[in-house]
Amino acid sequence: MSNFTLQAGVSNCIRNDDFKYVLYSSVFSLVFVVGLLTNMAAIYIFACTLKLRNETITYMMNLVASDLLFVLTLPFRIFYFINRDWPFGGMLCQLSVSLFYTNMYGSILFLTCISVDRFLAIVHPLRSRTLRTKRNAKLACFGVWVLVLSGSLPAGFLLDTTSPKNSNSTTHYCFENFSNKQWKADLSKVVVFIETVGFLIPLLLNVGCSFMVLRTLRQPQSLNRGGGNHNKAKVQRMIGVHLLIFCFCFVPYNLNLVFYALVRGKILKGCYLEAVARTINPVTLCIAVTNCCFDPIVYYFTSETIQNSIKRKSLAHAKAIVPLQSESSSSALQRNLRTLKAKVFYGESTV
Repeated sequence: MSNFTLQAGVSNCIRNDDFKYVLYSSVFSLVFVVGLLTNMAAIYIFACTLKLRNETITYMMNLVASDLLFVLTLPFRIFYFINRDWPFGGMLCQLSVSLFYTNMYGSILFLTCISVDRFLAIVHPLRSRTLRTKRNAKLACFGVWVLVLSGSLPAGFLLDTTSPKNSNSTTHYCFENFSNKQWKADLSKVVVFIETVGFLIPLLLNVGCSFMVLRTLRQPQSLNRGGGNHNKAKVQRMIGVHLLIFCFCFVPYNLNLVFYALVRGKILKGCYLEAVARTINPVTLCIAVTNCCFDPIVYYFTSETIQNSIKRKSLAHAKAIVPLQSESSSSALQRNLRTLKAKVFYGESTV
């Protein structure tokens, strides 16, 4: 109880969350390097290596665009949390705040689109042919961008995100000075919207679609054309990786965001609760931003075409260093047949 106090008969809790500055600057620096490299590599594969452009690749390309937009704002955040001052003006601070929420909830929704697309391809492969088109995928991505921007822009541009630390100071806050009044009047409404549309519904869709796909895979006749038990194991591994990344990155932050909003909006009162909320919030936020680094893992496990592309590049690089014996005609034919089966199974067009 030593970390908070009551002053002048009014609840005025002492803040004890200075650890967040070191935490944010360290984690954001790591995420910037890893996220920039992995997402640039993903862009290279999408733009220069892959010849097909199916609906799954459409969702992935929008996901990597969302990640890069956020990653490119991280140097400004790193500067702020190291120097504890924002000299770049209110507009750039507001843009950085908006892009954080755009990235998080854009990632959640694009991952949900991939999950629903996989559900349709495996559980309803025939009936979903008219739905799983590149045109519909582009429309879905457009809808996602409209939705996340309608939630993230108010959080950044309609609120006072920068202010002097005190009347005699020339240094400015950014990202952390929302008042209790703002939380109670404005931010609480934003939290309700983004938590319902941007997290709760996508979480239920991801879990529900994954459950239905796994149930379908248990049927003896499922995926026999695509390689039987081998392909079943691949899809199960794919779903496991997808759900693990989704839950690890987004569940802790979004659950704590509700708690944090209730505390800051004075619905839940008490200095102890505020101390807990201020301690947990930086940790869960750092976990959330790592999605920029983990999304390329989703690309790899979700698309057989990307896996084959990486393997071909690695093989070509190895051949350039050490001459390899050429494959026999029969082994090459078998490899091509396996690739064709995989493409049919994953719903990836060969055109």
